[in-house]
Amino acid sequence: MTQLTTSLTWQQLKDNAASLPHMRQMFANDPQRFDKMSLSACGLLLDYSKNRVNDDTLKLLFALAEETNLPNKISAMFDGERINNTEQRAVLHTALRAKPDANMQVDGGHVVAEVQQTLAKMRQFVEQLQSGQWQGYTGKPITDIVSIGIGGSFLGPKIVTQALRPYWGKQLSCHFVANVDASSICEKLKGLNAETTLFVMSSKSFGTQETLTNTMSAKDWFIQQGGTQQDIAKHFVAVTSNVTKATEFGIDADNIFPMWDWVGGRYSLWSAIGLPIALVIGMDNFIQLLEGAHQMDEHFANAPIEQNMPVIMGLLSVLYSNFHSAQSHVILTYDHYLRGLPAYFQQLDMESNGKSVTLNGTDVDYSTGPVIWGGEGTNGQHAYHQLLHQGTALIPADFIMPLQSHNPLGGHHQQLASNCFGQTQALMQGRTYEEASAELANSSLDEDQKALIAKHKVMTGNKPSNTLLMDKLTPSTLGALIALYEHRTFVQGAIWDINSFDQWGVELGKVLGNDVLDRIAADTDATELDASSNNLINIFRHGKI
Repeated sequence: MTQLTTSLTWQQLKDNAASLPHMRQMFANDPQRFDKMSLSACGLLLDYSKNRVNDDTLKLLFALAEETNLPNKISAMFDGERINNTEQRAVLHTALRAKPDANMQVDGGHVVAEVQQTLAKMRQFVEQLQSGQWQGYTGKPITDIVSIGIGGSFLGPKIVTQALRPYWGKQLSCHFVANVDASSICEKLKGLNAETTLFVMSSKSFGTQETLTNTMSAKDWFIQQGGTQQDIAKHFVAVTSNVTKATEFGIDADNIFPMWDWVGGRYSLWSAIGLPIALVIGMDNFIQLLEGAHQMDEHFANAPIEQNMPVIMGLLSVLYSNFHSAQSHVILTYDHYLRGLPAYFQQLDMESNGKSVTLNGTDVDYSTGPVIWGGEGTNGQHAYHQLLHQGTALIPADFIMPLQSHNPLGGHHQQLASNCFGQTQALMQGRTYEEASAELANSSLDEDQKALIAKHKVMTGNKPSNTLLMDKLTPSTLGALIALYEHRTFVQGAIWDINSFDQWGVELGKVLGNDVLDRIAADTDATELDASSNNLINIFRHGKI
């Protein structure tokens, strides 16, 4: 057994989880529960009162945080220590949104100065494109951006660009390509004009298989449409650390934006990886996005753990994973612009904490990394919410909603809010058999039918949820929200004593994928793999079943 699961606090949390009354009862017993279990920071309000916790639970969770050295681990991250121990890297995505005069170093280098230089270069480039000063090979201004990447180089920029649609300028539209399926890039290129299209290729190595393949196809399309190799410099830019490969491709060295190994892909939207974001919302709004994230960094680094929003959310996730057998966590966004956020948080959390050994290589004997999923309210209420309310699995939920809409229309937003708040209430209180029976008392059903239907209408309730509110979805509040979930993810990993910043499972898939590709392209049958893989490769070669 690990030190974590043999600790007295761990055992006390087990006992506490088993002894708590129904949340409905806890609310009845304490009218001040919301006041005690809500807090505001960085333009966000967190209501965590609808959780299976009492004062003792929270004290134990905070004690667990202290025992697992969470405050020092937070400091180590901000100080640039190599907390990614398997790759011997610092983890300093916080430097990407730090103040210009901040002193953050890696190997003696002042990383904030490098970040500020890159931001200045981004600003110059963004202003050139938005003003029409940057022109394509026929002298026409750029109208469309095609961002090519995968993983964190794709998902973060796509989701943030989508979320900040109300802040788009009129000059540029943005399209995203990640999937190596040819249908993806072909559909994106339909209707685009090579004379007015700019491609942003994002790959640290300039060799990521899917990204390079899509970029080569984009280059072929560009030339087929009338461009030349010489014209590539006006229509392709790169975010990469491999300047040599990028220049060999035809990209002008002045149009290459740097990446650093102390920024993980899923934490990189704040860097030049976010160039597509800046191109459509403008550099000033991009800086506001960074500022919101920085405010959350300051809160996370300095607030006491009892009043620390990411700490509280991370500890609650640990509580449900390890003491209530929850295997998934649902993110429910009550804002159309935030509809892609569950997928972003899914990558952030599952790629970070899908681990099974501790930092020193010991097998864990506790659950880590719940499945993150979700969708857009109110659509989900007519689908998977049924499972949340009456299914047998315990699924903690986060409800996210702005108080003000960018599109105030009639009573739409009031209905949206009523659904959001009504769902959290229903999950918490449920419906008893007696309440269901009372609802059916005046129906025309006979007594046996009433009894049967009443049983089917029972909902146990006691289903936990957090509610996150903001005044309005802005670049700043979105930055704070994403940084909140970044730090929440870190807190979980710190408690579980795992490395939240490597992704060897992803790397294995890349290696094996390249091997399979070589075998598919070979002239002889693939006979060295397992029977399933061999036959699937051979069937694919024949092109039919």
